[in-house]
Amino acid sequence: MKCTICKSGETKDGHTTATMTKGNTTVVFQEVPASVCENCGEAFFSEETTAKLLKLATEAAKSGVQVEVREYLAA
Repeated sequence: MKCTICKSGETKDGHTTATMTKGNTTVVFQEVPASVCENCGEAFFSEETTAKLLKLATEAAKSGVQVEVREYLAA
């Protein structure tokens, strides 16, 4: 698909790092599956991946974690 950010690159399946902040909690997820623009590097997540990232970040915030780095593991 054509990148909606730079308007000139094409996206390809790949992986990226996603940082999510909720309240005082920051969680860094590595190796998250995404469509990544070859031109600007912008990453786009599927609805399923986005939902999982939000759920995991919310769980981390509820547990009192302030900063956490984890590898994204598909269910």
